[in-house]
Amino acid sequence: MAVLVTGGAGYIGSHMVLALLDAGHEEVVVLDDLSTGFDWALPPEVKLVVGDIADQGLVTQTILQHRVDAIAHFAAKIVVPDSVADPLGYYRDNTVKTRALVETAVRTGVKHVIFSSTAAVYGEPETVPVPEDLPLSPINPYGRSKLMSEWMIADAAAAHGFSYVILRYFNVAGGDPRGRSGQSTPNATHLIKVATQTALGQRSHMEVFGTDYPTPDGSCLRDYIQVSDLAEAHRLALDHLRGGGDSLTLNCGYGTGTSVLEVIDVVKRLSGRDFEVRLSPRRAGDPARIVAKADLVRERLGWRPQHADLDGIVAQALAWEEGLTRRNLR
Repeated sequence: MAVLVTGGAGYIGSHMVLALLDAGHEEVVVLDDLSTGFDWALPPEVKLVVGDIADQGLVTQTILQHRVDAIAHFAAKIVVPDSVADPLGYYRDNTVKTRALVETAVRTGVKHVIFSSTAAVYGEPETVPVPEDLPLSPINPYGRSKLMSEWMIADAAAAHGFSYVILRYFNVAGGDPRGRSGQSTPNATHLIKVATQTALGQRSHMEVFGTDYPTPDGSCLRDYIQVSDLAEAHRLALDHLRGGGDSLTLNCGYGTGTSVLEVIDVVKRLSGRDFEVRLSPRRAGDPARIVAKADLVRERLGWRPQHADLDGIVAQALAWEEGLTRRNLR
């Protein structure tokens, strides 16, 4: 049986593909419209179907042709400020298209769904670290679009008998330790991506949005999780479901908060380069601090992160960015 990875040519999805192949999964199929993903990010043995997750005819054909029994769903828009500016686009791409994908999965008898969700469903949490049972109160359209999709998946599973794992992850960073994949989108807004690009002279400066938050240094506090560790959590979720495990909703993070200014200091130190950092007003929709309580993913999936080191994460990001520049892929 095959695994269908939607958004599998993108940042996190491509690392899931690598995790599956490294674990010996024989057939992995990727569905990606290549709007933010790259076909060269995929190993040659992986089947790439270029198309939209809402194209139910194409998705049906792909599932039946490859005997897909599980879908790992990464395809989404993910930029919080963009979601504030374009909420209807986010509800279309993250919610309406997920509904179409889930309907196709039900019609074709897919047994398992793994959904890429986000800590943004918690909004501005009163409890930090954030447990999974905290009341959900997203403060931006991105978080709300993902929460709606969580509800749809849970309701559809109850009605139609498939099982699922929803993984709510925090701030994803770094790259494959073997250098096979990384964050490749030129205009990505991930903090470590932006900081490494600035350190390498690809940007004239970078901005810090908000220095008056109720945090130790006034900048936002986040839980940075290395992307290969995150992909391994998804792989373990697949094994859990195929082994007859129950449906779960789990946080993915390290439980350690690092501020924006602290991250920038690490990038400067490891790159050996100073660069201009401009202090700007807060962005709409950004919570002050959000850190995972991630005991449950360890207990239920046996997840043991291998790369929970900020210096290592930044070093991976720097190496990947330098590689993109050398190959003229930036």
